[in-house]
Order: sequence, then C-alpha cells, then structure tokens
Amino acid sequence: AFQRTEAPRPPGAKDLHAYPWDKSSLKSMPVDLQQFKKLDAYALKVNVKNSVEDLVKALLQQARTDLEKVRAIWMWICHHIEYDVVGYHNKSQLSSKPRDVLQMGKSICEGYAELFEHMCSLAGIQCKKLSGHAKGHGYKTGQTFTGDSDHAWNAVYLEGRWHLLDSTWGSGSVDDSFTKFTYRYNEFYFLTHPALFINNHFPDNSNWQLLKPTLTLKEFENNMLHNSNFYTLGLLAAHPDTPIIQTVNGKASVSVECRPGTLFMFKLKGAEKHGLMTLIKHGMKLDVYPQKTGSHKLEIFAKPSKAEASDDVYKCVVEYVVECESVDEATRFPRDLHQPVGPSWFSEHQGFLRPSHREPVLHTNDGRCSFTFTLGKDISVLTSLHTDGSSLAEDMGRRHVLQTHRGNQIELKVHLPHAGSFVLKIYSKKKSDPGNYDYIFNYLIRCLNTEVKWPAFPRSYSKWLQDYEILEPLSGLLPANRNVQFKLKMHGIAKVLVQAENIHPLTQNRGCWEGTCSTSGCREVFVMVHENANHSFYSHVLKYEVETQ
Repeated sequence: AFQRTEAPRPPGAKDLHAYPWDKSSLKSMPVDLQQFKKLDAYALKVNVKNSVEDLVKALLQQARTDLEKVRAIWMWICHHIEYDVVGYHNKSQLSSKPRDVLQMGKSICEGYAELFEHMCSLAGIQCKKLSGHAKGHGYKTGQTFTGDSDHAWNAVYLEGRWHLLDSTWGSGSVDDSFTKFTYRYNEFYFLTHPALFINNHFPDNSNWQLLKPTLTLKEFENNMLHNSNFYTLGLLAAHPDTPIIQTVNGKASVSVECRPGTLFMFKLKGAEKHGLMTLIKHGMKLDVYPQKTGSHKLEIFAKPSKAEASDDVYKCVVEYVVECESVDEATRFPRDLHQPVGPSWFSEHQGFLRPSHREPVLHTNDGRCSFTFTLGKDISVLTSLHTDGSSLAEDMGRRHVLQTHRGNQIELKVHLPHAGSFVLKIYSKKKSDPGNYDYIFNYLIRCLNTEVKWPAFPRSYSKWLQDYEILEPLSGLLPANRNVQFKLKMHGIAKVLVQAENIHPLTQNRGCWEGTCSTSGCREVFVMVHENANHSFYSHVLKYEVETQ
C-alpha cells in the first residue's frame, strides 16, 4: 500500500533563501490556508491509535497532493501529541519511537520529529529529522549555546525544494515552571520561511539553515529573538536589532516597524512606567529612562487595532535587556501619563484631525500653551489637566483647560497652576450619544519656570454653549476693588448681565457683549443671560471668584 521513498538528497543551491528576510512571506512556499479548511477539519477528527500505518492510511484518504499529505500529518500531530513535561525531566525512561509516541499520546521534541519523519516516509514523502539549538523554553537574552543540541524539528521535500517545520512548537506551549503543557496551535511553524526560522532554530549542520549566506552560531546568539507573534501580527523589524541595549545619559530608545493599524504597549521591569511611547503610522517609538542602575527587562507588546474579540489582547512580540549605567533623574513622568503619548493615527481615527502639535511633549516657559485641532463631525470633547501631588483636585484639573470652538476647529488653552510636569488628557464622545466620554489621548506639558502661577479659568455652567467664547477676563480669579473689562462672544440671546455687588448690563457690539463691572464689596461675580426678551428669568453661564484683600 505504501510507496518506498528514495533516500533524501542533501540541500543544494535551489533550496536556499536570501538572508536577511525580504519581508515578503512568512512561509517558504505559497500556501492558501483557506483551501486547507476542509482537510484540517478532517485530519483533526481522525482517531486511529492502533498503528502508525493505519493512522497514515486514514489521514491520506482526503489528501491528494504531497503538500496536502504533509498538511494532514502536521495537523494531526499538532492536535494529538502533547509535550511530555514529566518525561522531559527524566529522559532515560523515555522512548521517542513513533509507535510508542502514538500509544502514549505524548513525547518531547525528539519524539514529535521522529513520528513526523516516519509518517511522511509512509506517505511517500521525503522528510528528515534535524537537530540543533533552539531559543525555546528557559532561553535567556544574550546567552551562549554550548555542548549538545537541545531541540529537534523536520525538513520536508515538496515541489522540488526543502522546507522547514517544527511540530513541537506548532502544538502548544509549556508554562514558566515547565510543569504544564497547553495545546495552542501555532500556524507559524508550518513551512516557515528559513530567514525567520533561523531566528530561534540553529541546526547542527548549517546546510539545513537553507539560507545564503548561512549564519554562524555567534550571529545566532547575538541576533534579536522575535517570537512568532512578532511576525503573525505583521511586524517587520525592531531597532536596535541586538537584544542588549546600553543607556546613553540614562535613556534607551527602541522602535518597531510594522504594517499600519497596530497598537503597542511596553513593560519595563514588569510595569508600564518610566517611558514615553509614541505611535507612528508604520510602527512606534519608545524612549525609556530607568530610575535605577543595573539590568532591566523591557518587553514590547502589540495587537491589531481592528481585532476580533479573540485577538483583542496584547501579545509580547520582542524583549530587550536595558543596561542602565546612570539614571536621568530629571526625566520623571507623572503617574497619570498614559501610553502612547501625543497625537497619532489612532486619535485621527477618533476625529482629532490636523493637530497643531504633533510632538508628544510640549515645553512652555510662561506656563501657557494652546492646542488646536480640526474636529470630525458630531464630536463632543472633555479635557482635564493632571499632575503628581494634590495641587489639582479633579474639578480644578478641568478648569485649567479652556475649550473654544470656531466652526469645526477646537482650541484648548492651558494655564498651568505652577511649574512641573502635567498631563493634558483628552476624551470624546458622539454628541448624539448619551453615554460616557471615552479617553482618546494625552500630551505631556513641561514648565521649568518656578514663577509661574496661573489661576483657573472661570467656572462655566450648562447654558454656556460650546461655540461661545471668552475674550476677557480669561482668569477665573478677579482682582478686588477694580473695574474689570468684560468681552464675551455669544449669540442667540437677548440680554447679558454681570452680577457683582451691583448688576452691570453688557452691551452688544459686533457679535460681542462688552462692558465693565466693579469687583468691590463682593467675593463672586456671575455672568447671566436672558435667552428671551419676554421672559423675566436669567440663567447663570459663568462664575468668577474675587481675590480676598
């Protein structure tokens, strides 16, 4: 029933792929996964355990081409053989003979690779078991490899060329303590492009890298480890491309290049702190400032922005070790700073277009700054200012930012209460939406000038409409015993009054309501409007405080 396979030929020139990776395909030959759907489903259901021959016979019933035969064998092994964590610690008791692996339903890499090779040869397909070093479980960034090889995988001969696969890593993963195996199918290790496979598999015989040029063990050790998530999520490159980074003046910088629409986060020593990350169209940039000397693990996570619910989690894509020689004490970030910082394609998708400031950090000398955006349709905006310590309670944090709308333009004026580092948070919702505001993005604002001490803007009430504008006074704290000039842009109202100790009406002049009011003898000043000349009641729109003597 089975054809004999001739002895496998060694890899030659036509099997080789260029290194480094050309960013084209994740696989070494064109594979249409949609076309495998029926075959995959069939292979998973095959339940034959009495002999390897009968198992292969059953799998081949639905497979015509060599590629389909290899796929059916691969699918079955990845979903029916589990990694033997107990056997791994006691290898002398372990058999990796195909018949025993099938009976037990579990093995270590050696057994996976031997079963794969044997099933392929029964199916008439040339297959070879390869051994070498792998950056797998227990690998430490920057470590060297000595002594015997520690992993096994396979090469298969399809359509006139050799291809690589690893059914152990295709089947799932082992937890950190190496006591529990979890089935988690990984498509990445089926016919992986050799320039990507070399990332974590180094064969004893370098011809089986299937690369030109081949890498040395030293290059393999020094190369950045990108796990399969890195490529499956469409990431293309990470810089620097060495796993250990030295800080320069207390700072280390990393960037990732990817296809558009990827979201990122990071952890330095397990916490999303001491860093400034910005999203750019084709990736992200990150500066970290460790606050202690020594070695710090830096992990970068990614997820697609339009994720299916099942994929809507951040997955670790790359790890660095940051060696910090000196700490930059001056660069500390406020607790409330949220990553990423600054505007990006993400805030643009949420309707904040053409930002006046594209950089994440803004330095102000006099403690004042202003941000403008063009707003998408039907957007209502909420803002707040935050800093460490208790100088800004929540309601005050809102009142240090003043929103002004002119058509579809929004201006955010910020007056800082004192020197320091502040976070300007920006939230939005659809005007037509009754629900809560969603956080969109934030800026970091820095001011070193210790003379700075701006009061909050006046308090506004619900009748103060979005496109009204305060021209003066902008300060919510008025001087005592002074005549204060008022100038407000408001439309669609009949009368405006300023109520201090006495009532002062404002007069309309070219779309502005203007006038003066004395602050003597009062602690608060209100601006009130008459919406309709025939009504007798007023609505409060603004409230100012008056300085105490």
